[in-house]
Amino acid sequence: MRISKTTLDRGWLWSTVLGLIVFAAVGGMDLWLKSLTGVSTTDLQGLSSAAQFRLAFQAWAPEPYAVRAGFDLGLDYLLMPLYAACFFLSSVVVAESFTPGKSPFRRYVLMAGMVAPVGALLDAIENALQLNMMLNGATDDLARLAYNVSSAKTVAVTVGVALLIAAVVAKIGMRKTRAMPVIEP
Repeated sequence: MRISKTTLDRGWLWSTVLGLIVFAAVGGMDLWLKSLTGVSTTDLQGLSSAAQFRLAFQAWAPEPYAVRAGFDLGLDYLLMPLYAACFFLSSVVVAESFTPGKSPFRRYVLMAGMVAPVGALLDAIENALQLNMMLNGATDDLARLAYNVSSAKTVAVTVGVALLIAAVVAKIGMRKTRAMPVIEP
């Protein structure tokens, strides 16, 4: 399937901007939750035992805090497709900008872009496990599974962020190239 450069650029820009807006909202709500209870939903990523999860959930025991934590985890589901699209399209932008033609490096860049949807899927599984433990009680097996899934997701998101940075560099570099006057002898 082929898409035009304009469509690629537009899709990349929209998914990046919307992703940043939702990321800011999730992050702000998470910081607010942490300021109220001492525990944020982001803190759950580093927990690996049922006792740790129970302590975190106990901090959210008053109903308004549990609702905020659940809403924050739920809003994260809106962020997942946005960052998956942003990171995947970033890989296409990087491949088009830095690896013209067919080369092994181009294939590696495009394969790295496939890590983003996998990361979003892992994020969805992680949130589902955390919500399940919040509602039905934490077990050591679920806690270890959530920790391992979270670790794999972190790797995938790190690859995606690297691709996004490279895409931004490519776009800035292309603008500077277009803006430079041509000097003829």
